Amino acid sequence: MGDRGTPRLTAAQVISVLRRDGFSLVGSAGSHQKWRNLSTAKQVIVPYHQGRILPLGAMRAIIEGSGIDPARWSK
Repeated sequence: MGDRGTPRLTAAQVISVLRRDGFSLVGSAGSHQKWRNLSTAKQVIVPYHQGRILPLGAMRAIIEGSGIDPARWSK
C-alpha cells in the first residue's frame, strides 16, 4: 500500500482486477491501453510498463475512473 492506502500494483495486476470486474481492452497506443466496461460505461487508461509498479497518481485515476470499490484492489 502506498500513500493514504492506495495500493501499489503493476499494470498486469491492475488489468487482472479490471477483467474480473467486466472491463475489456478496446484499444492501445504505444504503452497505454484503454479498458472499458460496457455495462457501466466506465473507461480507464492503463500505462503498461511490464514489471513496473504504477505511479500513485495513475493508480488513483484508475481506481476512481473504474468505479471499482477500493477494497477490491488489494493484492
